[in-house]
Amino acid sequence: MNSMFHDGMRELQDDFDGRGVADALEAKRKHREFWPEEIELFTTVPFFFIATTYGEAVDCSFRGGAPGFVKVVAPSVLEWPEYDGNSMYRTLGNIIRNPRVGLLFIRFDATANRTRLTGNAALLRDAGAIARHPGAKAVVRFEADYVYPNCPRYIPEMRLVTPSPHPPAPGHAPPPPAWKARDYIRDVLPADDVHRDIVGSAEPSRKL
Repeated sequence: MNSMFHDGMRELQDDFDGRGVADALEAKRKHREFWPEEIELFTTVPFFFIATTYGEAVDCSFRGGAPGFVKVVAPSVLEWPEYDGNSMYRTLGNIIRNPRVGLLFIRFDATANRTRLTGNAALLRDAGAIARHPGAKAVVRFEADYVYPNCPRYIPEMRLVTPSPHPPAPGHAPPPPAWKARDYIRDVLPADDVHRDIVGSAEPSRKL
C-alpha cells in the first residue's frame, strides 16, 4: 500500500509538529478493503466528488445518481455509471491519460460521514459493463490503494429537498437540461444524443 504522504506533506507536518499525529492516523485508520460502514455509505449516497489530473489539466467534479448508482464489486473496488453529460469529457479524458484519482464521499446529515479514497480508475465501454448500470454511456471502475475515513467536524448538517430528475432509471426518461436548448448548442448536439429531437419542443429542466 502506498504511503499517504509525500515530501511536501512531510515538510509541513514537521513545521507544525504534526508528524506524530499523521503517522498514528496512517497506522490506525488507513486501509485498503472497505469497512462495512463505508460500503453502506458508498452504496446509499446520491453523489460523490472525484479529482483527476493529467499534466496541467486538474479537475474536480461531481458524480450523482439515484442511491445505489455506486456499486461495490470487490473488497476494494467500486463501479459507477457515466451518464449523459456535456460532451467535454474532462474527468474521463484525464482518466484515460492518468488513472490516478481521488474520491470524496460525504453524507451531509447528523452522521456526517466523510471518506477519502485514492487509487486507479479505468474506463469501461464494453456491453457487459454498461448492462450492469442502466442508462450508462460508459462505466468507471475504481480500485483503491488506500481508504481514509476523515474527521467530519466541519461538515454542516443539511437536508435533501428534491432529488434530481435526471438520473436514468428503468421506466424513467430523464428530461433534457435547459442548456441543450441554447441556440449555440442544440444544432451541434451529438448525433446519438437522447435529447436531440426534443430540445426546443419540450420544457427543459435545470438552467445550467
